[in-house]
Amino acid sequence: MLKANIAVLVSGGGTNLQAIIDAEKSGIIKSGTVKIVISNKEDAYALKRAEKENIETAVVTKDGRTRQEFEKEIIKILDAHNIDLIVLAGFMCILSESFTSHYKERIINVHPSLIPSFCGEGFYGLKVHRAALDYGVKVSGATVHYVNEVPDGGKIIMQKAVEVQEGDTPETLQKRIMEQAEWIILPASCEKVCKRITEEKK
Repeated sequence: MLKANIAVLVSGGGTNLQAIIDAEKSGIIKSGTVKIVISNKEDAYALKRAEKENIETAVVTKDGRTRQEFEKEIIKILDAHNIDLIVLAGFMCILSESFTSHYKERIINVHPSLIPSFCGEGFYGLKVHRAALDYGVKVSGATVHYVNEVPDGGKIIMQKAVEVQEGDTPETLQKRIMEQAEWIILPASCEKVCKRITEEKK
């Protein structure tokens, strides 16, 4: 069976990477396979998760590199592995227009809110959940979208709503959104996009 080659870009713990690995093992993702995990941080725990599964890893740090050099280095690795789909799983770097247009509708990201709420530059991690709680929303959730040059600005692929509960903190809300939304819609979106890519290749 023809499969799309996936690269996962990470910066931290890699819980979303784990959700993708588990989904591939359980057959939720059947049209794609994770070929490489690339981190911009040498100490990202996500790298250990990948190594445990015998998935190739690479580290590309920004140290002393211009954004252009940094992105060029990543593209070199992606091209060497014939990557069809790039998944940003907690990747804390904003990619330039020249990078995103090079992979049009081939990069996806998961964001921990229902876009267009609480998104864009500066909205990441606990900041998103804090903003949602400060605003008093009763429903939040997660969104998987295509990545373009506008932070969180690409076309939406999937969304899932999660109820905000009385007494929620940014931490409890983050955990619930991960478990009830992110870890479900990110693998499902991977499968959806990989399926489209493999059908285009046929």
